[in-house]
Amino acid sequence: MKALILAAGYATRLYPLTLDKAKPLLPVAGKPAIEHIIERIEEVDEVNEILIVTNDKFFKQFEDWRRNFSTKKPLKVLNDKSLSEADRLGAIGDMDFAIKEEAVKEDLLVIAGDNLFEHGLRKFVDFARGKIPASSIGLYNLKDREAVKKYSEVSLDGNNKIIKFEEKPENPSSTLVAKCIYFFPQAKLNLISEYIASGASRDAPGHYIGWLCKKDAVYGFTFYGRWYDIGDQEIYKRADKDFNLERRKMNG
Repeated sequence: MKALILAAGYATRLYPLTLDKAKPLLPVAGKPAIEHIIERIEEVDEVNEILIVTNDKFFKQFEDWRRNFSTKKPLKVLNDKSLSEADRLGAIGDMDFAIKEEAVKEDLLVIAGDNLFEHGLRKFVDFARGKIPASSIGLYNLKDREAVKKYSEVSLDGNNKIIKFEEKPENPSSTLVAKCIYFFPQAKLNLISEYIASGASRDAPGHYIGWLCKKDAVYGFTFYGRWYDIGDQEIYKRADKDFNLERRKMNG
């Protein structure tokens, strides 16, 4: 299994913090945010390589970071060659790019590079592997319908199969949302190219998941514990504060 971290965005909502620094490399509790994600991925024995896809603007930053970072699994940084918001490939375009660039022919675990979460990936991967040949995604209960409007609303049946998926709903009926953690079986990777060929939006990955739910079975696994989707400075500061508090507790 390969793991793919999406890190090719330009994070304009976090300016000036991300004007000259990639969002996943911003420090959280004393180390780059992406290292917290990699720690979670390293818990999954089946992952044999971690791929990070970024853009031309930040490629050198990631390469410099990689040379000074020690990881238990092979790690490779990919450059999607985009230079700005105007020519970016989008999250779905980057998934397609990475799969083709590395000729991925095995199951793929995909995580957004700004997606920090408390609980590990082991249970999610076990759940997802049990649903093969279907795809699975990570979910989170926000317990706040107003907050759901910024995300993708999800409803499940009794077997955890997704029966409703709506990107940025105006009137959500559920508080369950999708977080950018996906498991795509090898046999279903070709559907990403099929989606792109349809001419649909390549930006928010929720657009692809919504399309996939209508075409094929997709299952949802609900994560618990704290979750931070670092989209603005307020959430970034909260994540940094909470992770620092947790680190102090662990260090006594």
